[in-house]
Amino acid sequence: MACILNIETSTRVCSVAISLNGVLLFERCDKEGPSHATILGTFVSDALAFLRNEGRALDAVAVSCGPGSYTGLRIGVSMAKGLCFAHDVPLIAIETTKIMAALAVDKGFADDGALLCPMIDARRMEVYAALYNKELEKARDTQADIVDAGTYAPYLATNRVLFFGDGAEKCREAIEDENAVFIGGIDPLASAMCRLSDEAFGWQQFENTAYFEPFYLKEFVATKPKNKVLNQQ
Repeated sequence: MACILNIETSTRVCSVAISLNGVLLFERCDKEGPSHATILGTFVSDALAFLRNEGRALDAVAVSCGPGSYTGLRIGVSMAKGLCFAHDVPLIAIETTKIMAALAVDKGFADDGALLCPMIDARRMEVYAALYNKELEKARDTQADIVDAGTYAPYLATNRVLFFGDGAEKCREAIEDENAVFIGGIDPLASAMCRLSDEAFGWQQFENTAYFEPFYLKEFVATKPKNKVLNQQ
């Protein structure tokens, strides 16, 4: 059974969770940020104290790898790397959009025919978004979208699409379709990483700790792939 410390700092929310075999054991979360530089260290100290009290050792550290805030991701990834070197454990990276999609599934929003579209806010009508099915299989990779009525039309033509995240609300008026559903209360959280990081650990999907870098929002602005429909059902 893998004991994993999960760190999520890609948005205003700062959170830390400990999981054992994919089950949440410990959580600290602050949604009043951004104040990651002062809060994350305290949350990690509390998590490590919890492990000591439980007589457990870390098997891995998982971190949200973006896209997300440059400052937030730098703080989270730097902390994760330091913990990996200090405890001699591997690093796991999980996409922010997948974390958000997993939380939407955990909250019961998804059904078998729906696609999940987590959105991370950028400037103007720009968001960073991906599309997943209920099983968290990708229907489209994360990319930068300039949102208008036609941006997600190929998906909305055949599926209900659930839009959520801090970029979704500003897109509500632009996406007028009976298959478009907007839901609130979905922030990327470390607690939503537990199942994902445990699966990655089982498949030995580890990063090179020394050279790993997250995906910052500015990298997506510079290179925008074109929309492409993949594995649409």
